Amino acid sequence: MKAILFVGHGSRDPEGNHQVRQFIHNLSASWDQSILIETCFLEFERPTVNQGIDICVQKGADHIVVIPIMLLQAGHSKIHIPAAIDDAKITYPHIKFTYGRPIGVHEETFEILKTRLEEAGEDWQNPSDDTAVLLLGRGGSDPDANSDLYKITRLLWEKTNYKIVEPAFMGVTAPLVDEGIDRCVKLGAKKVVILPYFLFTGILIKRLEEMIAQYPNQYPNVEFKLAGYFGYHPKLQTILKDRAEEALQDEVKMNCDTCQYRLNAMEHIHHHHHHDHDHGHHDHDHDHGHHHHDHQEHEHAPQPVQQGEKVGDLT
Repeated sequence: MKAILFVGHGSRDPEGNHQVRQFIHNLSASWDQSILIETCFLEFERPTVNQGIDICVQKGADHIVVIPIMLLQAGHSKIHIPAAIDDAKITYPHIKFTYGRPIGVHEETFEILKTRLEEAGEDWQNPSDDTAVLLLGRGGSDPDANSDLYKITRLLWEKTNYKIVEPAFMGVTAPLVDEGIDRCVKLGAKKVVILPYFLFTGILIKRLEEMIAQYPNQYPNVEFKLAGYFGYHPKLQTILKDRAEEALQDEVKMNCDTCQYRLNAMEHIHHHHHHDHDHGHHDHDHDHGHHHHDHQEHEHAPQPVQQGEKVGDLT
């Protein structure tokens, strides 16, 4: 029997964990009933990844597909989940494991973001020239993951008619929220729509709500809106089904060229070659699950184009 084990991040906020479980429950109702669907978490909640694998095996699974419910690939999807799978392969040598990709850059992500803008009262097809969208990610220490937020920001700009669409992060890396808002205002924004690229509610979303309440005092001539977080939109089911089908059909594709973890691991590859390592294969023990994308080798914000100009028009 095949099983799909979805891995949520886990939150200190029980509401966020409940959202994960409810979403996977709704998703499983529309799936082939011959496939076992289970949910686990990386931290703050149980079952853990290894406990989730145990449950799948106990229920009769002989092929377990592990799918990270994560927006961008970073340390969790590149290191922690593969490490748990490595442990499980030792415990269950007769079980086949396939590791799928995180959500990443998928066409449906932009439909979800457009929906969140509409729910905030925005007309993304005909916005005012002085409206800016600040796409807000969590931020992390992995340049590869941070660069993906820049790519998604650029694609959102291409797919809407806003003249200003900027990236920012809640922590760890720059530009932070304050810097992102300041940049939007300097580019001429009279209204800033903050669009959180977060999967579920939690501590950071609640902190963000408190931060935004202070901005009208700092920028009295600027209107601020907080759109809904990415969340468990129905189209997310389409994305996760795509990721699961890739793995079930052994068609997981990834790009390891910008993975700092791979480069570090290569220094020790001859000393730790105990499993079936085949970097670039879908069933590789440290399969990172990241996708093809263009990676900028610096972390600086891109130079702004002139207002009213799309890059494609500058020919």
